Amino acid sequence: MSLLFFGKDPDTDDDHCPSVWVDAGNRDLVLQGWKANEETEAMCLEAGSIPDTEAVIRIPARMVPQIRKACDAAERATEFR
Repeated sequence: MSLLFFGKDPDTDDDHCPSVWVDAGNRDLVLQGWKANEETEAMCLEAGSIPDTEAVIRIPARMVPQIRKACDAAERATEFR
């Protein structure tokens, strides 16, 4: 698996840095974010279950440009060949 880095939260320190990558093999987005607090997780549970293999995370809105670039790249399969 090869991950292509698209950016981290520009307003955070090196120890706490939500980030976004694209998996070059299957073009999935890979996100690192802050763990959601209990209140947020409870609200998400109202909409359905959260399997043990999944997690609710928060990504700051200021990362939308990096996530958009990653989404655009994931849609362009030629970048990963």
